[in-house]
Amino acid sequence: MQASEAFRRQIDGYGLTTAQIYYRMPDCRSVIQEFVWQQYDLWPKFPKLKKFLSFWEEEIEGPLHSVTVAHQRLIRPAEIRAIDGEFVLH
Repeated sequence: MQASEAFRRQIDGYGLTTAQIYYRMPDCRSVIQEFVWQQYDLWPKFPKLKKFLSFWEEEIEGPLHSVTVAHQRLIRPAEIRAIDGEFVLH
């Protein structure tokens, strides 16, 4: 059984990247719409997001207004927490 492509990317350091993209409507520039983009990408350079935004600027008529990015690695070293006490039952 092989691991999924998404899992292999996570092992390689990719994390889930979400971009909240605001753009102006082509026929009514005073109206701003929202588009949410989500993909596995590498922090901090975000090559896939940059490629998508370049495509947007070249091919889509609605000019970008602003982009907000959130990123979270889904696989990371385990977090260790110290315990103050121990409770024994029986």
